[in-house]
Amino acid sequence: MQKVLDKLILQLQKRRLTVATAESCTGGLVSKLLTDRAGSSAWFDCGFVVYNAKAKQRQLDVSETVIRTAGEVSRRVVTEMAEGAIAKSNANVALAITGLAGPGGGSKEKPLGMVWIGWAGKNYETESQCFHFDGDRDQIRHHAAKAAMKGLVHYIVKNA
Repeated sequence: MQKVLDKLILQLQKRRLTVATAESCTGGLVSKLLTDRAGSSAWFDCGFVVYNAKAKQRQLDVSETVIRTAGEVSRRVVTEMAEGAIAKSNANVALAITGLAGPGGGSKEKPLGMVWIGWAGKNYETESQCFHFDGDRDQIRHHAAKAAMKGLVHYIVKNA
């Protein structure tokens, strides 16, 4: 985790970017990891912990219709979360995470460990990817946080 975090911070510093997070199943874990570092105010703008549908709607303007039709764990929702984090912050880039960390709540279509991660930027096209992580609740959340940060490194390098 530390190597990924180091790479992300290096890219943010090198390109003079700030990041916002929009986290559901990780409950603010990425924000915590980023702000554990001294000097994080130089690259961290803000974090949104939007654990339920109403919070996603209220804080990030995720469409109620999208939540109802696609479900909270979906490409459409994570895209709106990432874009909402950009719109509601002063950050240049954002990452968003929504998924099923368990221990309950999974289904055949959306099993435990299914996590959608999205990345957005002020001047970049939004991207998203679906992951399936194994493990218990804590392991899934840590895998998701690591994948989100690793993906943001790739997103920054690709677009900046």
